Amino acid sequence: MLRLFLVLCLSLMATIGRAEIDIKEVTSPGGINAWVVEEPSIPFVALEIRFRGSAALDLPGKRGATNLMTALLEEGAGDMDAQTFQRAREDLAARYSFRAFDDTLSISAEFLTENQDEALALLRAALTDPRFDQEALDRVRAQVLSGIASDAKDPNSIAGAVFDAAAFGEHPYGTSPDGTLESVTALTQDDMFTAHRNALTRDRLYVSVVGDITVAEVGPMLDDLLGELPAEGPPLPEDIAFGLEGGVTIVDYETPQSVALFGHAGLKRDDPDFFAAYILNHVLGAGGFESRLMTEVREKRGLTYGIRTFLVPKFHAEMMLGSVASSNATVAEAIAVTRDEWARMATEGMTAEELDLAKTYLTGEYPLRFDGNDEIAGIMVGMQMIGLPPDYVVNRNDFIEDVTLEDVNRVAAELLQPDDLHFVVVGQPEGLEATQ
Repeated sequence: MLRLFLVLCLSLMATIGRAEIDIKEVTSPGGINAWVVEEPSIPFVALEIRFRGSAALDLPGKRGATNLMTALLEEGAGDMDAQTFQRAREDLAARYSFRAFDDTLSISAEFLTENQDEALALLRAALTDPRFDQEALDRVRAQVLSGIASDAKDPNSIAGAVFDAAAFGEHPYGTSPDGTLESVTALTQDDMFTAHRNALTRDRLYVSVVGDITVAEVGPMLDDLLGELPAEGPPLPEDIAFGLEGGVTIVDYETPQSVALFGHAGLKRDDPDFFAAYILNHVLGAGGFESRLMTEVREKRGLTYGIRTFLVPKFHAEMMLGSVASSNATVAEAIAVTRDEWARMATEGMTAEELDLAKTYLTGEYPLRFDGNDEIAGIMVGMQMIGLPPDYVVNRNDFIEDVTLEDVNRVAAELLQPDDLHFVVVGQPEGLEATQ
């Protein structure tokens, strides 16, 4: 593992500041598409695999199955139990990561070129021949249940759960992909095999490869690694409209500080106005200490240590969200100031100076994201999933620069709806009344 750590450090130094990323597209003989960046200077490869669907494909009554299944993928495969699998991975100085989200199942692998064949063979076993041994299932299930129990006592997690349930109801977005204590406790080995068969399918597969490997090598490698997965998966869930009206929900929780999650409907990632909204969000609440909300809520009034907003374009719904924490005595004022600033941006827009500063920051920080093979692989596979072309990495900053003050202020008037903001507040807020 020390050798892999040293190579990762060298990879980081080699890629920082790299001006251009030469993305090549490849289709394997078996029909698997991938994006590849050849970087032979360091004997190291990063592989990123994603499947669309993930926890959104959990069957009725089986919430948390995909999440638990994903956590078990490196807990034994083929003729290897969990300990044997882990020893083999450590001997190869390889790193694997398996994670399940609302819409995406993510698999990351990093390995030395000299160990490529063995590292890929081990990963192939995990993906195509997992064991889901009862001992491993019970052990990992206990870890998941501990996390669910901890979240039930965390104000931020409580706010998210209440907000999602109210906004999306019975849709998969309405509940945590981790599942509930009841649903996870009831999951069986058969449920794991079913979740595996449904989630890891070639029709929803996206792949990127970065490092000491050639385009010619990638195609056969992918067929060997992924070619035996099922061709098609079950239907994806339907799109759903954001279902919360403006107002306040209070969850009584004994704590000296209230936390609030707030938001309303957003816009799709492929909306022509997305970049204008992206800049708008930066100036309003995503730009750290330079954002308006941080200035008004923290710097001028001292009501919070931090407040932030987010554009959240999921595959089946879109939101614009924010979060803030404040003492029980001041959270009502923090909410009032947030609403007022939301309305001011909607009606007055931003200034030319704010727009210029936002563009300078957003275009300047973008190249810094490409600071390692694994980071580049993650960016590329994310681009594929939302339908961006390979030349986006070259043109992205032009899209930012093309946004005019008129564009961003028009979008502010259309997107920001202060009367539609719904606040879920967890705590014992003073001077704040629930509307529902």
